[in-house]
Amino acid sequence: MAANRFNTSNPALKAFRTAGVVGERAMTIEGTAEKTAILLILASVAAMFTWRFYNTAPQSVGPLVMAGALIGFGVAIFTTFKPLWAPITAPMYAVFEGVVLGGISAAVNSKMPGIAGQAVFLTFAVLAGMLIAYRTGIIKVTERFRMGVAAATFGIVGFYLIAFVSSLFGGAFGNTIIYGYGFFGIGFSAFVVTIAALNLTLDFDSIARLSQAGAPQAMEWYGGFVLLITLVW
Repeated sequence: MAANRFNTSNPALKAFRTAGVVGERAMTIEGTAEKTAILLILASVAAMFTWRFYNTAPQSVGPLVMAGALIGFGVAIFTTFKPLWAPITAPMYAVFEGVVLGGISAAVNSKMPGIAGQAVFLTFAVLAGMLIAYRTGIIKVTERFRMGVAAATFGIVGFYLIAFVSSLFGGAFGNTIIYGYGFFGIGFSAFVVTIAALNLTLDFDSIARLSQAGAPQAMEWYGGFVLLITLVW
């Protein structure tokens, strides 16, 4: 019965419903926070490696980023279906995702110096702000709230998917909105960031409910993995 309450638009968290085994030691919110911190450190170290590599051999970073993205995606899918493997796969995902973020950030920062640092600062500011809003009750995670955020999230994913398929056939559907600097481009970006931030509250709520339900301690790593996915987005 409790598993039905773990509703979230983050696909990774839906796997929690199939992991309702109680281990010898239960997960805690504090333990999940520690595991999340470890994953963020691993991702940061990997990102710094790729960043420095870009400064010495920028032409070689593209294949590295592509490989990291593909392997990271595979690891993420595997972890979603096998959440109890997260103590092993979550750190792997963090490293591969860090490689990708480091390469992309270095490339963007070379064109717009300082923007990568601003993005990192704002990401953690959003994380802290949403955590405070959730813990203080400013944002209450109700069933209607979950459904609204989920619908908006899948709508955004669908829009990106259509734009991607269009680009494969030489089309430019959505490019002005997704990459533009005009009114619609900035507005769309603000909307996406807002929905991504609201997804964090769903993650916080699902992790809290799992902790209360006595989920296995290994799920602390999975909780950190889920938060990392949302933060990267």
